[in-house]
Formats: sequence, C-alpha cells, structure tokens
Amino acid sequence: MEFDDDLTSCAELVQQADPDRFMAVMAAPPEARPLLFALYAFNVELARAPWASQESMIAEMRVQWWRDIGGEIAQGGPVRRHHVATPLGRLLAAELADHIDPMAEARRWDIYSEPFADEAAFDGYIDATSGGLMWMAAASLGQADETVVRNFAYGVGIANWLRAIPGLVGHKRIPLLDGTSEGLRQLARKGLDRIQEAEQHSGLVSKEAGVALLSGWQAKPILKQALRQPERVAEGSLGQSEFHRRTGLIWRAARRRW
Repeated sequence: MEFDDDLTSCAELVQQADPDRFMAVMAAPPEARPLLFALYAFNVELARAPWASQESMIAEMRVQWWRDIGGEIAQGGPVRRHHVATPLGRLLAAELADHIDPMAEARRWDIYSEPFADEAAFDGYIDATSGGLMWMAAASLGQADETVVRNFAYGVGIANWLRAIPGLVGHKRIPLLDGTSEGLRQLARKGLDRIQEAEQHSGLVSKEAGVALLSGWQAKPILKQALRQPERVAEGSLGQSEFHRRTGLIWRAARRRW
C-alpha cells in the first residue's frame, strides 16, 4: 500500500512520540507497516488524550472522542475525517475495533489521581492498553492465539509501565500497588512469567502475526534489570544501551522471532 499524506503523518507521529515502536515497524516487512503505523499513531493519540488538559471534563471528552472513533470503525460505517482516524478506519477490521473501547476506558485512569483499586484493576489496565493494542496488531497481520499474544503483551506492558513510573509520579499519580523493592521485584517477575508462558506456546502465533510482537523486543532485558536492581525504576534508568537495543531488534527481525 502506498503511503498517502495521512499514513506519512502517522509514521512521523510514531517516530517522534514512540521511537521504540517506530524502530519495530521499520524492522517489519513493508506490507505490515501501514497497519502498524496507523495503530501505533492511534495509541499515541489515545495515550495523550487524558493529559490534554488539567480540566478532567476536557480530558474525558478527548478520551470519549476516540471511543466514538472505535465505535464508528466497529460499525463498518464512515469514519470522521482525521489524519489518524481515517487510515485506522481503512486498515483495521471492524471486529477488531471493538478492542478500542476497553483501551479508552482504561485510559480514564490517567485522568485522575486515585490509585488502582486492587491487583485486578491494575492487571485490567495493562491488559486493555498493552494487550488490546498488541492483539489488534497481531490479529490484523495473521493467525494467532489471543491468550498467547496477551500474555506476551502483559509482560511488555509491565516493562513499559516500570519505565514510565518516574513520569507518572511527577504528575502526582500513584502507579503501583506496592512500591517497595520487593513489590517491584514481584511485578517484574510476574511480567517475566507471562512472557515465558507466551514463549512456550510461540507456535500458536504465525510468523506474519509475530511481526506485531516485535515491539516488545526489549521487555525481557528491562524486566530482568528491574528484578536485579529495583532501585533503577525510581531512578528512571531502566533500559538497554543503544547498541544492544538495535542489535537485539535486528536479530529478532531477521529470524522472525519475538
């Protein structure tokens, strides 16, 4: 598919706001890139929506706007004109668009300063955001088992969440149920366990769908860092060197492994 102005805008948005996913898309086969850029640009816009204003009502309206877009795509009708919504409506199957609503509902947590009610609420947030996004991407590209994809996405979501904690705390959010060193280790271990569970059933994800899981190529090293050195979470120092970051992605992309 040719990149029109909208898809080019999506790619530029992902490059600026989500460089890791941009790298993963560029490592994917060309035919997978339009859908991935549209989905990841949507994810950027939805993730930004709760922070669009300090007025909760305005932030709620921004989140609701994307819920409405998801509904329009799911109904198979025309989608309102927007540089991200338009290509998303063209490329995302109607039945997969149903996952946008729980993603948007989960993002309402970002608007307010209350902590997660319990572990189930926290897990639901990670599954709806990271899991919903990765499942829509994988299912769009090929055959895959949803449980396997969501298990992998949960671990990826935890790794990304741990990296985001300093920023969330800076915005006066309470991102953890247990912020002690042991609590962080348990969370990192849970993320690793879910990734390992997914890896044991990797045969249930086709090579075509597995391209969508490339975006989580850094999750295991990050979770292992948090397990060994939980203090790095508060320091904001989780992550790989540029060399290991790039070579790890190249290695997985070349072997179609995630």
